[in-house]
Amino acid sequence: MSHTRCLAGCGILKKEILYLNKKNGWQLETCFACSSLHVNFDKLSDALNRMLDRAPEDTIVLYGECHPLMDRIVASHHAHRVPAQNCIEMLLGKDVFTSELQKGAFFLLEDWARRWDFVTKDVFGRSPDDMIDILRSAHDHFLCLRTPCSGDFREDALTLSKRFKIPLEWRDVSLDILDTMLCNLLSGVETV
Repeated sequence: MSHTRCLAGCGILKKEILYLNKKNGWQLETCFACSSLHVNFDKLSDALNRMLDRAPEDTIVLYGECHPLMDRIVASHHAHRVPAQNCIEMLLGKDVFTSELQKGAFFLLEDWARRWDFVTKDVFGRSPDDMIDILRSAHDHFLCLRTPCSGDFREDALTLSKRFKIPLEWRDVSLDILDTMLCNLLSGVETV
């Protein structure tokens, strides 16, 4: 008797996963956690454990290395994690992600651009000067990634660019790499 496959993951790529699920006819049951959780390890661990406690053993976990114990959490639930460092690598691939990071990019997806203050409040609280110093010390531009599922978040990104005095660059990305990673996991080819 077969059962429905499940995917538990970060909400940062929720629209993209729902699109691929429908396009490919996977009929995955999905559950997503808030994309801000990776800035708080305790909250992320709690949310992921709650999701996986309710899921079958071979659930696909759509998270990168967002928690220092990620692989231990996934293994304890007999789940399988997408083989990527983070959501950006899931979209760009390892080589392009690494290259852009070395060029000083801070990657910005729609969800984070639209909810920046909410996402960063646990880390920076009400101290925007600290946030500006940290961002500008490590990054010289925002690289905004638009997927086929993205809405128009130009104004949100522009607001952040002005606030932090960091220029914007834009890149349209396909879902091909993410699609391949998930197809491999669903067929049992590659797991972490």
